[in-house]
This record gives sequence, C-alpha cells and structure tokens, in this order.
Amino acid sequence: MKIGLSRSLSFVIIAVVYLLAMVVGCVVFVALQSGVQELWALLAADVVATIVVWGFGLLFRNVSVYDPYWSVAPPLMFTAWAIYKGVFMLPVVLLLVAVWCWGARLTGNWAYTFRGMGYEDWRYTRYRESQPPLLFHLTNFLGLNMMPTVLVFFAMLPGWKLFGGAEYNGIVLWCGFLISIAAATIQLVADTQIHRFRNAHPGQYCNVGLWRKGRHPNYFGEMLMWWGVWVMYASGGGLDWCILCPVAMSALFLLVSIPMMERRQRKNKPGYEEYRKRTRMLI
Repeated sequence: MKIGLSRSLSFVIIAVVYLLAMVVGCVVFVALQSGVQELWALLAADVVATIVVWGFGLLFRNVSVYDPYWSVAPPLMFTAWAIYKGVFMLPVVLLLVAVWCWGARLTGNWAYTFRGMGYEDWRYTRYRESQPPLLFHLTNFLGLNMMPTVLVFFAMLPGWKLFGGAEYNGIVLWCGFLISIAAATIQLVADTQIHRFRNAHPGQYCNVGLWRKGRHPNYFGEMLMWWGVWVMYASGGGLDWCILCPVAMSALFLLVSIPMMERRQRKNKPGYEEYRKRTRMLI
C-alpha cells in the first residue's frame, strides 16, 4: 500500500528528495570531472540523481516521485553549467531564459495536479498491475525513470554545445529562442484551458480553445520546445547529428505518449472517437 500523507507534507517530501538528489549529483560530478570528459561526468551525475529519486519512489511505492524530474533537472543543470563554466554570452542567456520559462511552466502544472504521495499516475499503475513484480521493477527503473533521464539529457545536447562560444547567426538564434518561448506559451495556454474544462465538465474530453482543433497541443508544445533549442544551436552552424536530439524527443511523443493517451481516451471518454476523427493530432 502507498503511504497516505497530506498534500502539503507530500510537497515537503518531494522537495527534500530532490534536494538530496541534487546534492548527490553534484558530489558525483565533482568526483568525476577531473578524470573524465566533463559532459560524461555531468551525465553520470544526472544518472545517479535519478537513482536517488527512483530509490525514494521504491520507498513510497510510487513511481510518480520521478514526475517532476523531467522539468526540474534541465533548468538547474544548464544554470549550474553556466556558473561552472563562467559563460553568460547571449546564446547561453537566451537558452537559460527559454529553459527556465519552460521548466517553471511544466513544474507548475505538475504542482497544480499533484495530489500527494498516495496518488500514482495511471500509466505507472497500469504497468504495476499488469506485470509480474520483477518485470515491473525492471520497467520502473529502466523505462519509467532512467530512459526519460537519458532522453532528456540527449535532447539537451544542442544546448550544451551552445556553451562552446562558436560564432552565431543572430537572426537564427532569436528565432530559436522565440520558438522555445512560443512552445512554453502554447503549453501554458493548453494546460489552463484543459484544467478549467475539467473542473467544469468532469469526465469529458476537452474540446475548447487549442483543444478544439488539435488533440494534443500540450505535447506539441513540448516537442516544439526542443526544436527551439536545436535551432538556437544551429545558429552557430551546428547542422550535424544533433538534429537527432529533437527528432528523438518528437518520436517519444508521436510513437509512445500520444498513442497510449488516445487508447485511454477512447476507452474512457464517450464521443472521443468522433472528436479524434474531426481533429488534428497536435494543433
């Protein structure tokens, strides 16, 4: 059984868990950065911090302990890297502003929907109930915790490369920044609309505002965010393999997250199939 705690106490626990994960991650980075390439040390710190969060998820029997990691880690890691490197040129400043706007919006949405340590996201519960214990623990560690961490780190690679100090095209740089800000704005509007709709019409699918013509404007904004980061990187002539970073993030949503959500919506929301037929997938 999951531990029943008040919502406010649950917030405190999450904050302590993430503070501990951050401290452990910093220790790992400091211990490794002189012996291996710095980016590998940073990845190791990210992985170990994830293991800390995963461990507390096991303790509380709640995979959702990991949920804020997706939006908390990138702003903190980019900011720490800028301070560590002492690099605050325009591309880095724009990257930090964009990522903090995105991260604050996404973390705020998590906090708004957070019900406490006794609640676990339906996707995790489905795996827990449908898989044997050993298989679920493997899925939990590798698929639900470690895979998102590695994928987000991979998506961040174009951002890491912005710290290299290469000359950049100002117009392209600002275009990438505006794409990322637009992405966070789309997500904010979509989240606000769906929360208001759900409060007024519980049990129904949202079909107002951005959701009127597109079924997943929030996911569209998430994909667009990482394309914006890549465009900022491309402003320095970075037309290389790093384009695979936003491609991989988009593939996650198009091939995994959206199909999973739509199967659930068709099952639980009357009329959703008709809505699906008359709307676009994203926006």
